[in-house]
Amino acid sequence: MDTYLLRVLCTLVEERSVSRTAIRMNQSQPALSTALKRLRKLFGDPLLIREKNAMVPTERALQLVQDAQVALNALDKMLSADEVFDPLRSERTYTIAMPDYLAPPFLADLVRRFRQSAPRSKLVTLPLGSEYDYEKALAEGQVDLVIGNWPTPPEHLHMAVLLEDEVVCLMARDHPLGKAGKLTAQSYINASHLVPLPYSSSQRGVVESTLATLRLSRSKQVSCPYFTLAPYLVGESDLILTTARHFAAYYARRLPLVIKPSPFDFPLMRFYALWHPNKHRSKAHAWLRGLLSDSAGVLKTVSGSA
Repeated sequence: MDTYLLRVLCTLVEERSVSRTAIRMNQSQPALSTALKRLRKLFGDPLLIREKNAMVPTERALQLVQDAQVALNALDKMLSADEVFDPLRSERTYTIAMPDYLAPPFLADLVRRFRQSAPRSKLVTLPLGSEYDYEKALAEGQVDLVIGNWPTPPEHLHMAVLLEDEVVCLMARDHPLGKAGKLTAQSYINASHLVPLPYSSSQRGVVESTLATLRLSRSKQVSCPYFTLAPYLVGESDLILTTARHFAAYYARRLPLVIKPSPFDFPLMRFYALWHPNKHRSKAHAWLRGLLSDSAGVLKTVSGSA
């Protein structure tokens, strides 16, 4: 049992819908269905029963929700000590673990806001890697926030979506496919691709997952450990980089590159911030999350100006 399951239980009984609960808790519907299965097994009760177009809580569920709410309120009170926080006077150090697949204006805007609001505090950014245990780092307080875009983030962590962006193809302006008009599925598969190394060893990205469901694979001719280096390599070669529109748009305005719509119906890339429940009620942490949310608006502007 953990606080995540208790919150799922309370929200499910209140919303009486897995889909609405998923939206309210910023979780995927499959993740909520899995949590409901765990709750049913844990308490030996169906908890919610489908009747027509609604889910009706059992008597056991209604009893459990009362106790769960008491427990959650007590935990929230413990975690929300009367913290006095003034960013102008604070001398805290904040640590964010993040990859480099967000366009540079995001971090630049975050640093600007941070320096203006908290001139005495320090901001540390750490790189992510496939072997980096970010869940442990969050739980132990080594980092305050992690920025990610894995299709299925850990369900026990809090999440705030920074940007949802379409997947596009970036290539050199003189690339043969760049001059050929619309990019087709066959030409995409037959082309040579630059694929940045994954930031998670346990999860596939949106592109690889979608192609796998279609039983397709692309030719990964070059791998690169840095996203910010990838556009420069693409601009000097016959390679294609499949990435988010905001990232492609930023570099297409600065390098001899062209953006082509993807020939496949890839899901939107979702970029989000993750944090541990032990920091959720912290006023200083909430302030930092607010800065990230404000800076995310820059990414939307970059994406929309392509």
